[in-house]
Formats: sequence, C-alpha cells, structure tokens
Amino acid sequence: MNSKILFLDRDGVINKKRNDYVKSWEEFEFLNGVKEALKIFLDFKYKIIIVTNQSVINRKIISKKDLKNIHEKMILELEKNEINIDAIYYCPHTPDEKCECRKPKTGLLKNALKKFNFHPQDCILIGDSITDIQAGDDFGVKTYLLGKENNLLDLTKKILEIKT
Repeated sequence: MNSKILFLDRDGVINKKRNDYVKSWEEFEFLNGVKEALKIFLDFKYKIIIVTNQSVINRKIISKKDLKNIHEKMILELEKNEINIDAIYYCPHTPDEKCECRKPKTGLLKNALKKFNFHPQDCILIGDSITDIQAGDDFGVKTYLLGKENNLLDLTKKILEIKT
C-alpha cells in the first residue's frame, strides 16, 4: 500500500520563524493551531515528514548536534499530544553551495521517496516560501503556501474540506 505523506517545512509552518534563526529549544515556539492541524492529518491517515533548509549549520551558527537536540525536543513535545513525526530531512547547506537537497531543489523529497512508499500525486507539501512550493511542484506533490494571514489549522480544514 502506498502512503499519503504530508510534507511540512519547519520554520514558518510548525514554529515561529526568526530572523536570526532558531538556535536552541528555548527559541523554538510552536505556531497556533499546529498541533491540532497535525492531529487532523493523522486522522486522515497521512504520514508526516518535515523537510527543512537549515543553513544555520553550515553557517556555523549551530552544530548538527544542536539541531538534533531541537528536533528531538520538538518530537517529544508532539508525542505528548499523540502526534508522530515519521521523518525529518534537512539540508545543512547555504545557498552558495549549490547542493541538490536545498529547496527549491527536490533532494529532500527524493530522500523521503527512498524510504517511504508513496506516489507524489497522493502527497501534500505545505510551506511558507516560494522555494518550498517550487520544490513540491517540481516533485509532483500538491502544494499549499501558508501565508502570514492564515494558520496551519485553517489551511488544513480547507485542504481536507472539513466543514466547521
């Protein structure tokens, strides 16, 4: 059986985006409605995979260990709410490095395809930037841009056509 996957960008979708990057768990702040939205996607039998550019590593602002710590604490907090994150894929590179994994390239999504059995057309990607959307479009998943005027819960209800 093929899986339905919800791909999410992290900063600006799950947590509040900072101009100076999220450098520690103490700076990580869940956005309103995120936990409720993720529970709805789980109810609709989606796997949840985070795909995030984290140039903060190669900019030498934080280490891979620091990022792992932030992600582990995020996962633990979500698990307290019975939300399972199936995988996190991140790109540590800066834009100047011209890698294949940094969105808008599709490397992070291709890595997920190696592990998870899915058809891109059965999947959704939600991001807060045009680079997220371009990566999803180029990979063939349905894409949704999360604007500053809406939150993930409201967008989730629209995507899944939930009547409120």
